[in-house]
Amino acid sequence: MKVGELAKAASVSADTVRYYSRAGLLNPRRHQDNGYQLYDERDLQRLRFVRTARQLGFTLKEITEILHDADRHRSPCPRVRDLFAQKLIAVEQQLRELKALRNRMHDAMQQWQTLPDGMPNGCSICHLIEHWHEEHNR
Repeated sequence: MKVGELAKAASVSADTVRYYSRAGLLNPRRHQDNGYQLYDERDLQRLRFVRTARQLGFTLKEITEILHDADRHRSPCPRVRDLFAQKLIAVEQQLRELKALRNRMHDAMQQWQTLPDGMPNGCSICHLIEHWHEEHNR
């Protein structure tokens, strides 16, 4: 398969195929006569794997390590479980932080609806933010 054919089969762009080839995740061979990169079913399988792993939050470096294990006939599953467990903990922390931010934003919006607009006067820049900061740091 040529780049475009592989891209279509995997539902990605040709640029994605080229990028993953440059990153060493795919291993095309060169056509002797015209120099085109040619891909086979193994590359299609790897490309689909990479796309799925990216959707699950794995980085290209991590995917490279996973593929390296598989290429050496070692099970990458222990590595995948460990990495995924760490990622899940980080995502849950991010969600907690985002929920706290959302709550602060709702509180601020509710409070700011009743406050008049102010003008900077050399002592104040935006009294909405300054007032909110004072109210929540008492």
